Amino acid sequence: MNNLFKALNDPTRRQILDLLRGGDMNAGEIAERFDMTKPSISHHLDLLRQSGLVEATKQGQFINYTLNTTVLDELLAWLMSFQKTDAPSPETSSSQKAS
Repeated sequence: MNNLFKALNDPTRRQILDLLRGGDMNAGEIAERFDMTKPSISHHLDLLRQSGLVEATKQGQFINYTLNTTVLDELLAWLMSFQKTDAPSPETSSSQKAS
């Protein structure tokens, strides 16, 4: 889970995830969208891969990256587990105060 939060903490990595929502891309196509070196983009892609947010598939000389939303589904389920289910609704709370 720490790798996931580390990956999501960086705006460049979040932009890469946004790009991949439109479909699979190879590293070169992703790098073209940023004003930084290819090794820097590779580093970001590696962290995204380690976190499980993207999957990498080698096809010939290219590595294609695919968004993996399963990890985000698991994160969302974990976060939702902290939501109180027995909390009174706002209407109930305000009517109790009026009594």
